[in-house]
Amino acid sequence: MLNYQNKNNSLQNRFAKYVQIDTQSDPTSNTVPSTEKQKNLGKVLVEELLEMGITDAHLDDFGYVYATIPSNTEKTVPVICFCSHMDTSPDCSGTNVKPIIHANYQGQDLVLPDDHSIVLKMSEHPDLKHQIGNDIFTASGTTLLGADNKAGLAEIMEAASFLMQNPTFKHGTIKILFTPDEEIGRGVDKADLEKLGAEFAYTVDGETLGSIEDETFSADGAVLTIKGVSTHPGFAKDKMESAIKILSDVISSLPSDCLSPESTEGKEGFIHPVTISGNVEQAEARFILRAFDDEQLEANGELLDATVRNIIEDFPSSTYELKITEQYRNMKKVLDEYPQVIAYGIEAIERAGIKPKRQSIRGGTDGSRLSFMGLPCPNIFAGEHAFHGKQEWASVQDMEKAVETIINIAAIWEEKA
Repeated sequence: MLNYQNKNNSLQNRFAKYVQIDTQSDPTSNTVPSTEKQKNLGKVLVEELLEMGITDAHLDDFGYVYATIPSNTEKTVPVICFCSHMDTSPDCSGTNVKPIIHANYQGQDLVLPDDHSIVLKMSEHPDLKHQIGNDIFTASGTTLLGADNKAGLAEIMEAASFLMQNPTFKHGTIKILFTPDEEIGRGVDKADLEKLGAEFAYTVDGETLGSIEDETFSADGAVLTIKGVSTHPGFAKDKMESAIKILSDVISSLPSDCLSPESTEGKEGFIHPVTISGNVEQAEARFILRAFDDEQLEANGELLDATVRNIIEDFPSSTYELKITEQYRNMKKVLDEYPQVIAYGIEAIERAGIKPKRQSIRGGTDGSRLSFMGLPCPNIFAGEHAFHGKQEWASVQDMEKAVETIINIAAIWEEKA
C-alpha cells in the first residue's frame, strides 16, 4: 500500500530549488542544448539522483539526464519511463525567479510583491476555485515561475526518492528521462531511446489535477520569405514593392474569426504568425500551424500558401518562398494501439483519490514525438497553471497528488504483469 508523505516539505524544497535555476531555452540557437545553462539544472538533478542511490544517473553532452531505478520484483514487468523537461519558455524571463508560497489560500486576489500590476484573480484562473485551503506557489511578479515543467521534475524526483527508500514497494525497472529544449520543439531530438531502454512512458507535464492526456495537436512550422523590390523612397513610384508591406498584407488577410489562437478553442486548429523580421527588400515571417486532424493541418498549410499567392499577384516583380516542416503529430494514433498505457494511468489517478479527466492538449509535449519514435507516451498532470507568463502558479497539494500518481503507475504495471 502506498504511504507517500511529503516529509519536511521535501517536495516544496525541491521545486523551489529547481525554479531558481535559470534554464530558459533559445529558439534562435543552433546548439544542443540551445542554452548551456540548462545543464546547470541537469547537474543538480544527477547529483540528487546519485545521492538517492541511483548509480547510473548521468548528464550527457546534449543536456539529457538518464537514470534507472532497478526492478525489485521477480515478475517480468515492462520497463516504463517518466519524463519531464528542464527548460522554461523563451516567452518570459526565467532569470532570478523568486518562488513564493501563499499558504492556506482562501480565494483572495494574489498580488505579486515585485509588480503589483500582476494579480492572480479567481475569475481569471478558474482552477483556483478548487484550491481553497491549499498552498499556492507563484513567482514574485517579474518572471515566470517555471512550474512548466519543474513541477514535473520535482514530482518525478520525489517519487524516485520514495521508491528508493521503500524497497518493499514492488515495481519493475523504472527509467527517468529529463530533456532540454522542449519549449522550442526540440525536446527529444537527441534522446537516445536505445540507451533509455523503456517500452512505455509518461510525460509529467500536464495542468489540471487528475488530467491524463492522450491527444495533442498535429503541428507544422512554416517559414515565409518575401523578396520585394527596394529603391530610393524619393523615386519609388511604380518601382518599389515593399516586402514588409506584402508580408503585412498576407498576415492581415488570414482569417481572424477562425483559424487563429484568439478565436479558437477545443479541437479547432489555427495558423499563427509568431515572428516577423526583415526590410523593404526581403522580409520573413515564421508561423506555427496546428490541427488535431492531419488532413486539416495540411489544409491549413494550403490556405496559407493560397493567401500568399493571391496577395503577391499584385506585385509582379516580387517572389515568395514558403517552407513547411513537420514538428510533431497527434499522439493518439499511437496510443490507441496500447490502451493499457492510458488505462493504468487512469487507475493510478483514481488510487490517489482523484477523479480522472481524460482530455486533449491544445499543444504538444515530448510525448508526442516519443510516441512516434516508438515509445508510447501519454501526458499526466503536474499541477502547473498559466504557464509561460508572470501569472504562472502551482498548487503544492496538486503536486503531492502527482507524486502519488507516479508511484501508483509504477505499482500498477508490476501488479498487472
